[in-house]
Amino acid sequence: MQIEHHDLHHEFPEYHEDIHALKVGDHHFARLFDEYHHVTGEVERLEEEDVPVDDFTLEDMKKKRVKLKDELYGMLRAHKLGRQG
Repeated sequence: MQIEHHDLHHEFPEYHEDIHALKVGDHHFARLFDEYHHVTGEVERLEEEDVPVDDFTLEDMKKKRVKLKDELYGMLRAHKLGRQG
């Protein structure tokens, strides 16, 4: 099974500089970033190793990942707009 990777640098390559700046300068972003990558890594591990896990657990993890990604994306957009304006 081919696993699609969802790390933020892969998902949002146009925000590479902003990701770095926020990881260093914003503790809330850094915490969400770490949580996002932890959940993403766990989902990818479960899928890659074909670990038996009930569908509800996996779906909850994926929903959490999407929620975190949405919040991180909003912070990235705001940061980029702040740099431009």
